[in-house]
Amino acid sequence: MSDSPTVPTTATVPRAGWHVATVARTSRETPSAARLELDVDGWPGNAAGQHLDVRLTAEDGYTATRSYSIASSGDGSRVVLAVDELPDGEVSPFLVEAVRAGDMLEVHGPLGAFFVWRPETNGGAARPVQLIAGGSGVVPLFAMAQAHADADDPTPFRLLYAVRTPDDVYFADELAALAAARAPFRLDLVYSRRAPDGWPTPPGRITRGQLEAAAIPAADRPVVFVCGSTGFVEQVASWLIELGHDPRDIRTERFGGT
Repeated sequence: MSDSPTVPTTATVPRAGWHVATVARTSRETPSAARLELDVDGWPGNAAGQHLDVRLTAEDGYTATRSYSIASSGDGSRVVLAVDELPDGEVSPFLVEAVRAGDMLEVHGPLGAFFVWRPETNGGAARPVQLIAGGSGVVPLFAMAQAHADADDPTPFRLLYAVRTPDDVYFADELAALAAARAPFRLDLVYSRRAPDGWPTPPGRITRGQLEAAAIPAADRPVVFVCGSTGFVEQVASWLIELGHDPRDIRTERFGGT
């Protein structure tokens, strides 16, 4: 068994390219986010955790390109995004409020080779996986958890998910189903503004103590994926190192464009 996690390389993930995507379906994900299901012509498939670029072109030729994590994985041509609307954004308001089924989008991907999990690349080492998300940072981590369940992979998985309110939980039904599936998966939620009735802890920002209590211990040598805002990711990564996790086992991804 290797002392380091297996890291996919560019040779083990599909080759990126520009593609035309047809919006197959849109739905509201949270009060500020939409789920977009795209049928992407020529899509080579993607690994869980990868992202893509969406390029919008105005009538005057002005273009704006932003990166979004992919909430799906596998060999099919259906790609799922979950986009949070930023009020001052150029791209996200259009994707959340204006895009409808039948619309065409330009996408470039799949992209990324480090922030990736695959059953066949992690299964040999049998090291547990800890996912830690803040807000919409759960999108690529959900793809990993879903891929884990789809493969009925025996690797222990946990997701620690910090979110403002119950209404702001992405993939709420799917996460509940994953927690009940046969593949080992545990979901821990931390609410910062409003918790459900009867929740055992009052709402508040995630603390070092909550992280220590919920995360797989450093002694078990988990591979850790952290995704969220820059401040969230930096704080969590710092706490993980303080708790004894090897920095080489911590993979981080921060929010990108708007």
